[in-house]
Parts: sequence; C-alpha cells; structure tokens
Amino acid sequence: MTNEFSQLGLDPQLVETLVHLGYEQPTPVQISVIPLLMDGQDVVAQSKTGTGKTAAFALPMIQRLVPERDQIQGLVVAPTRELAMQVSNAIYRYGQGKGVRVAAIYGGQSYTHQTRRLAQGVDIVIGTPGRLLDLIRQKKLDISGVKTVVLDEADEMLSMGFIEDIEAILSETPSERQTSLFSATIPDRIQQTAAAYMRNPQTVRTKFKELTVNAIEQRYYLVNSEDKLAALTRLFETEKISRALIFARTRIDTGDLANELIRRGFPAEALNGDLSQDIRTQVLNRFRIGQTKVLVATDVAARGLDIEDISHVFNFDLPNDIENYVHRIGRTGRAGKTGIAISLVTPSEQFRIRKIENYTKQQIARGEIPTVQEILEKREADLLENMMVWLQRDRCKREQEIVRDLIEAGHDPVMVAAVALKLARSEEKQRPIEEVSEVRARRIKEGHGKGAARRPAARQGKGRGSYEAGMVRLKLDRGKANGIRPNDIVATIAGYANIPGHTLGKIIILQDFTLVDVPEEFAGKVLGMKSAYKIHNQPVKIRLDKKEK
Repeated sequence: MTNEFSQLGLDPQLVETLVHLGYEQPTPVQISVIPLLMDGQDVVAQSKTGTGKTAAFALPMIQRLVPERDQIQGLVVAPTRELAMQVSNAIYRYGQGKGVRVAAIYGGQSYTHQTRRLAQGVDIVIGTPGRLLDLIRQKKLDISGVKTVVLDEADEMLSMGFIEDIEAILSETPSERQTSLFSATIPDRIQQTAAAYMRNPQTVRTKFKELTVNAIEQRYYLVNSEDKLAALTRLFETEKISRALIFARTRIDTGDLANELIRRGFPAEALNGDLSQDIRTQVLNRFRIGQTKVLVATDVAARGLDIEDISHVFNFDLPNDIENYVHRIGRTGRAGKTGIAISLVTPSEQFRIRKIENYTKQQIARGEIPTVQEILEKREADLLENMMVWLQRDRCKREQEIVRDLIEAGHDPVMVAAVALKLARSEEKQRPIEEVSEVRARRIKEGHGKGAARRPAARQGKGRGSYEAGMVRLKLDRGKANGIRPNDIVATIAGYANIPGHTLGKIIILQDFTLVDVPEEFAGKVLGMKSAYKIHNQPVKIRLDKKEK
C-alpha cells in the first residue's frame, strides 16, 4: 500500500498518515487525478460520491501548502453543510501530521464563530457558496491569495441554483490559481464554467465496477429523526438477530445509543476511538464468542473488523459516503451465508437511498415499522415456542414438584400456570414499546436526483396561484425591489436550514416580498431557525404565508 500511494507523488509523511488511517490502496479516481494535480494541472473529474474523490483533491492540496503562510491557500466549495463538514473533517485527518489549519464555513452557524476562526489563521477553507460569498462581501474572508480551488459536486450546486454564486467566488481568486471540478455528471453549464474559469483542464472519467451484494437483503425504514431509537427497538423485537452490528455517526453517539439499548433491555456495547487497545480487544472477543450480541460502532472503529455470523447490520445513521455504506453492509452475508442490512432513513435523506441504489445497481426495499400488535403477537409466539421446547425436553422435575405442592394447597392449576407465565414474561417490562410518529414521505419523481434535480422556477405576476399537496407556503419580506433572484432564495434556505435545495417548490418573486413552497417535513426546520436569515448580507424574515391557497 505504501508503495502504491508513494508512486502517485505523495510525500512519505502523507503516505504514513494514510497507512495510519487504514487506507489500503488508491482508488481509480485517486490514481488518475492525484498525479495531474501534483503536476499543477486543472482537472475536470466525472466521479461519483463514494469513489475516494475527497482524498483525490485533498492530498495534493495539502502537500502543496506553503508552511506558516498567513494567507488562505486552499478553497473547497461544496453544495451542502453536510458535505462541507465531511470534507473539512477528512482534510483535517489527512493533514494532521503537517498541522494543517482547516475551517468549515456554512449557513446555520454563527457568523461570529466563523469570522473568529478565520482571524486565527487558516490554510484551507471549505464552505457552501452562500456563506462564503456573504463573508467575502463583508470583507471577513480574503481569498485573493488562494492557490488551489476545488468545486465539489458541481452538478449538485448547479441544480441548487448556486452557479452564479460560484462564478462570483471564482472572480475573487487569482487568475493563476489551480482549479479542479468534481461532478457525477458534466452538463453543458458545467462545461461552460470549466471553459471560462479553468486553464486547459484535463478531463478524467472513472469507470465503476458493479457491486455485488446479492447475499444481503437490504431494507430501509422511513422514520422521523427523533423516533430512530423507538424504531430500532421495535425492529429488535421482530427480527431474528443472532449478532448485530449498528453503525452510528460519532463516538459519542455509539456510547449514548449502547446505553439507551441497555436501559430498554437490549444488552449492547460500544466500539469507538475512545477505547484503549486492550479494552477494544475484550469488547471484540465478547462479540465474537456471542457474550455480546449487539455492537454499536463508528466507521473508523469498525475498520478491519472481521467477524463471521453477523446476521444484521443496522445503519442507525446513514454514512456520508456511499462507499462506506457498501463496506458496512459487507460485514454480513459472508462465507456463503445470507445477511440483512437495515437503514433508518429520515424524509430528508430519501434521496441518498436513491444514490446508493444507483451506485450498487440494486433496489433497497422500503419496510414498515412493526406495529404494537405485531410485537405483542411476536412476543407471545416466542413464549409458546419456548414452552413447546421445554415440554418436549421434560427437564423440569423440581418445577413439577412445586406445581404439585401448589395444587395440593388448593390453588387452581390453570391459575398456577398463568402466574408462572406472567413471571416468565416479567422481563418484557424492561422493553416498553415506544411510540413512533407518522412520517409523510417526500415524493421523489422519476428523473430527479443528481444531475436531474428539479430546479425551482421563479414566476412573476400578481396572483399567488395554487401549490402542491404536501407543500407549505412561506413568505420572505424581500422581493424584486431588493434585487432578489431565485438562486438567492434556494441558497439561503438550503444553506441556513440545511435542507436539500432541489426539494423547494414554486418560487414567486413579487415587488416587496417573495413566496416559496417548502415540503411539509422541512417547514418546521426552516421556520425554527434561531440564527437570522440573510440575503446580500441583509436580514430576511421568513414566516408562514397566511393567505388562502
């Protein structure tokens, strides 16, 4: 592995960091892109999520940093807060041996916090277009000395209406910068941007092998975020689990989730980076021999985990990278056996299921959370099955003597049996069947998704018109008189509220205000933002439109 990454032109310290992080060999996009970027060339890479593209652009950027320079040297523009945070964390990990200073800039976080971080000195900034442009206009972010710019998931930014903001950001950078663009698709507008802002870019298209996970039954359950634990415990009641591996997002989440499962009568242990090697070994041994049947882990902590007979893999939190999804579920269905992979998905994450399906070329079935009645019936069926086993074994002589004594004392045999069953079921009190609230699934139209997402249409006119079922109409106190454009609306709401921009519906920009349709499941999130929305660095109020449809 060391030699393979070394052959790409990376210095020994970076290669050592990759070894420490568990990287085994470069992916096709890394093999193709890293040498070009190391050579100083501009690159347009058509590459899907989950192919290792972050390392492909981050490693050359880190290696080319000039130590102790006061200016920002690298800039990564990403479409969403989630992706900005993910890329920021990755670059921090890759650059920790070199002391790389990284800052993530996105909507929904305090301006004060972000400007203070920038003032402390930063080598690489990763941000969403709207917030980056806001800080540039406020003179709080200076990118005039940037040497390397990366546009990540460019087609997604195009579909969210960010292209003009991206062009405005690029205009603030030096003309001699190196620019790379990563996109799952290369539509005409992306090609136009590349032609206008890049110097003789080299085009890289990586081929993707079809992934085979045929031995694994894949399902997802649509739940509200606050109901994930309730949904998980209901599934534990009805699934035949011999050994389960649950993936959570952070090490804190693993500990909290394991504790909550224990409190509900499902013994579990956490596996995360806080454990010493000795404790980690003990936890894995207990899981391997069956003393512990449920293990809650992070992706990093589970790296290298090789344990057979894992019947279920649960994605309590979906991974950010599609490739990680494949790695996770691949830990079940081994050695010719079948396995089950279950993902808990919130309404705003449904599009990620479609991306996974496109990547793996396999459909993921949607399941229904077990009802209270189904769980009660399953408990009784299990009780009766266990009773039949013991009746056939005839290995309860002492218990028979106790029953005879009770009957001779005048107790009804049926009542004695009923009390015995009630005592046998007493542990069920540790497993309350928690409520799961109803979820309204967002409808995903055919053709929508990466490269084909619905773009909000700005419509002028006096009438407010009707809007689709499942949408809520909101009102912003800025309009044409304030120079508001459709992409301003999309960028502001998507960036601040951290929701997918392509889910927004009709946008009607009038003279003094704007109307925008938002899916019902996101309306509360948009209206409940604590930080003030801003467009062109001016505060904007968003409230429910109270007029009739």
